[in-house]
Amino acid sequence: MDIAAFRLMVAKHPRGFLGRYGLGNKILQEGGSVEEAVEHLTVATQLDPTHVASHLALGRALIGLGKTADAKPILAAGIAAALSGRSNGGKDLVPEMQQLLLTLG
Repeated sequence: MDIAAFRLMVAKHPRGFLGRYGLGNKILQEGGSVEEAVEHLTVATQLDPTHVASHLALGRALIGLGKTADAKPILAAGIAAALSGRSNGGKDLVPEMQQLLLTLG
């Protein structure tokens, strides 16, 4: 899907987790506004706190904005969700999130 399709999805269903995650992630992939991506990914993590990829994308975006203190609990929450068994997958993302946390100190 392209950004326009994700924007339409969010417009139709602003409380839809998939549209928010998809839009935020696509904005990051295409080099768009990191601030806007953070907005959508934050909503995605609130709507589905067990979606590990949302936490990773949001953590990366926050790090990109220099907001490392904000990124740490997001990444930790993603790791916890993956390891708790509450998430539907995402364990493969844990090593990357752990590495990011290590680099943040």
